[in-house]
Amino acid sequence: MNQALPRAEAHTDSRDVESEILALALREPELGQAAVAERLRLAGLQISASGVRYIWQKHGLETAVKRLQALAEQASEGVEVLTESQRRLLERGELSARLARGETANDAGGKEAASDSGGEPLERRQLILNAAAELFSEQGYDRSSIRDIARKVGLLPGSVYHYFPSKDELYLAVHREGFQRVLARVRAAAETGSDPWDRLRLACEVHVSGIVEGSPVDRITGHSLSFTGNQELLAKIQPYRESYEEVFRELIKALPVAAGTDRSLLRLFLLGGMNWIYLWYREGRRSPKDIADAMVDMVRRGVEPGG
Repeated sequence: MNQALPRAEAHTDSRDVESEILALALREPELGQAAVAERLRLAGLQISASGVRYIWQKHGLETAVKRLQALAEQASEGVEVLTESQRRLLERGELSARLARGETANDAGGKEAASDSGGEPLERRQLILNAAAELFSEQGYDRSSIRDIARKVGLLPGSVYHYFPSKDELYLAVHREGFQRVLARVRAAAETGSDPWDRLRLACEVHVSGIVEGSPVDRITGHSLSFTGNQELLAKIQPYRESYEEVFRELIKALPVAAGTDRSLLRLFLLGGMNWIYLWYREGRRSPKDIADAMVDMVRRGVEPGG
């Protein structure tokens, strides 16, 4: 069925708008339709968010996963052209699509990965972890049941118990995996820094990116899931948090700062500021990288003029 391009300003060449939308789809595939429309407006090209979606649909690019696929297919290096977070997003999208069709990795022609506990496929386990992280985050540990989590994934409760023998074990698994993932990424990023401030900046970029762009499990480091009065359970989680905070403790210890600076307070101030981002972040205004860089710069240089 033929559709007219949604209204644009009369002086704007619709071909220029379309070509720029397609270019942005490959340059910044994770941008939403509203963010793309705003980006074009700032460049003097007028089109609505629904107009952006129309162009995406016309070219089969209506989801971030499809745009990432197009970017990987166009590049000579394939998926290696994608960032680590983009590859994870692409993998999750493709996995969800296969599971929705009732397929497994073997059905798709690949070798199905095995879990740490006896060869069970990892796909369903990962979906359970993501669903649990979302529910624990949204409504707290005490109000989230295994039945709720199973329903969110489209499984029977018994299937969840097959992977996790209790809600406590599931809660711990979410935290353990979340902190292990981000810990590895933060360490790897910091090691590439050229000096102590650059290492801290790179670590903060990974932290903020995980909070606003990662999977529900990835976001655990910033969005506290500890909404439970179970002190024994919280005590089991604390070592994961301590291991993660130790990385930032070492990074801040290495900074050249003014005499008398309370480095412990500096660490808590910076981590606390980053962890609140999930509450106010809106896609399209500033990228996670821009936010992290600005926060580190304000900590380093202050905000008083002429300082």
